[in-house]
Amino acid sequence: MSEKTAFKTWWNKLLSVAKKDPRYSLQAYHFVFEALDFATYKLGKDPLSPREKERHVTGKQLLEGVREFALQQFGYMARPVLETWGIKRCEDFGEIVFNLVESGLMGRTESDTKEDFKGGYDFNTAFDDGFRFKGKFNIKTDWESIRTKSKKR
Repeated sequence: MSEKTAFKTWWNKLLSVAKKDPRYSLQAYHFVFEALDFATYKLGKDPLSPREKERHVTGKQLLEGVREFALQQFGYMARPVLETWGIKRCEDFGEIVFNLVESGLMGRTESDTKEDFKGGYDFNTAFDDGFRFKGKFNIKTDWESIRTKSKKR
């Protein structure tokens, strides 16, 4: 099978998974693959190793990789982007992963379960707390002065 044919087959399977469970957008599924790749290399794993221990990423490790990768890619917009794709809590990543496992697009070990993704982290804390605008604009006082100035014109 050519590389082009293999990609087309993979892509068609991915489209099928997204259609089967439309809670999550196609971008959400694609993002999980990217985040898995990020986590794999960050942990020093070898995704091509025949030994499970050398390539496997746990649910908790994947969640941490998802968090870091989302912040790297989207900054303070990470949570809104994920929510646009239907992802609102860590358990959603478990649903996506196991949809991919069920389709044969992702593998798992005997010990991997959806439960691994429960209670990973609070989205507001994980994606919002590190970002604060540092400008001097004060919505209460500055907005009032803007309104007052516009009325004088």
